[in-house]
Amino acid sequence: MKKALICGISGQDGAYLAQLLLEKGYQVTGTSRDAQITPFTNLRRLGILDRVSLASMVLTDFRSVLQTLAKAQPDEIYNLAGQSSVGLSFDQPVETLESIATGTLNLLEAIRFLGWRTRLYNAGSSECFGDTGGQPADEETAFHPRSPYAVAKATAHWLVANYRDAYGLFACTGILFNHESPLRPERFVTRKIVAAARRIARGSPERLRLGNLAIHRDWGWAPEYVDAMWRMLQHDQPEDLVIATGTTHSLEQFVAAAFETYGLDWTSHVEPDSTLLRPSDIAFNAGNPAKARRLLNWHAIHQMPDVVRLMADAEPQTVASRDV
Repeated sequence: MKKALICGISGQDGAYLAQLLLEKGYQVTGTSRDAQITPFTNLRRLGILDRVSLASMVLTDFRSVLQTLAKAQPDEIYNLAGQSSVGLSFDQPVETLESIATGTLNLLEAIRFLGWRTRLYNAGSSECFGDTGGQPADEETAFHPRSPYAVAKATAHWLVANYRDAYGLFACTGILFNHESPLRPERFVTRKIVAAARRIARGSPERLRLGNLAIHRDWGWAPEYVDAMWRMLQHDQPEDLVIATGTTHSLEQFVAAAFETYGLDWTSHVEPDSTLLRPSDIAFNAGNPAKARRLLNWHAIHQMPDVVRLMADAEPQTVASRDV
C-alpha cells in the first residue's frame, strides 16, 4: 500500500485528490495548520473524513514539516497548501509569499535532508504566465506574474526545478489553469456566480456585483485535474506540465451560462462594481495541454459549459441555508 501526504487536504483539490488516492488503495495522510479545529467540510461532504489520517503541520515552520514527514513517511507528497486567492494576495502579500514559496522550500529541504526517494508534486498556477496575449501558454512560455500570488507560485516553481536539478529529487510542478467545482468557497468568482444565480432564481432580489467581465480564462473540472497530479508522479521522469482544457471563455460567457442554467437573463441581474477590479489583472489566459496528453495520456473531458452545469446541479446542497 502506497502512502501519500496531502498538504492542504481541506481545500477543493486536496479533498478530490484524497478521494482519488483512496480509490486507488493509498494510505492517505492530510495536513492543515491545526487539524484539531479544522472542520474539513470538503472531506465530510465527499464522505471520506473517517478514511484519512489527519496531522497538524505549519509549512512555514521547517521543524514542523520535518516532524510530519518523518512520522508519515510518504511515498508521494502533494503540496496543495498555501494562500490560494489571487485577489486576497494583494491585501496579504507577505502571507501569500511565505505560505507558498517558503512552504515549498521547506518541503524540498526536508526531503533532501531525510535522503528519501519521496516524489513531490507541487501545485503551480497559470497565473505565473500573466497575460498570454491571445495565445495558449505551454511549458516553454515565459513567466510574467502580475500578482503577489503569481510571484509566489513562480518562486515555488523555480525552487522545485532547482532542487530537481541540483539534488536529483523527483519533484515536479503542475501548472494548472482554472479548475472549478462545487467545493469552491464563494470567495472564488465561479462559485459566487453560480450560487447567486440559484438564489435569484428562487426569488432573491439581490444584484450580483462583478468586476471585469471581459477577462478570458481556461476553465476545467477540478476532479479531472487531480487525476493529472497523480499521473505526474507515476511518470518515469519528473516533468513540469501545463494542465488545462485548451479552450478559453470570457467571464461574461461564464455568467451567461450560469444564469441560463436557471432560465434567467444575466443582464437583468448583474451590475459592475469597480471595487472588485484588481490593481493589475490578466485579460487573456489559456493553456496548451498537448505535452500532458502526450506524456500522461491525460486530457480534459469537461469544458466550461459542462463545469457550470455540474456546479449548478450540486448547488442546492451547498446554499440551502441561504435560500430566500
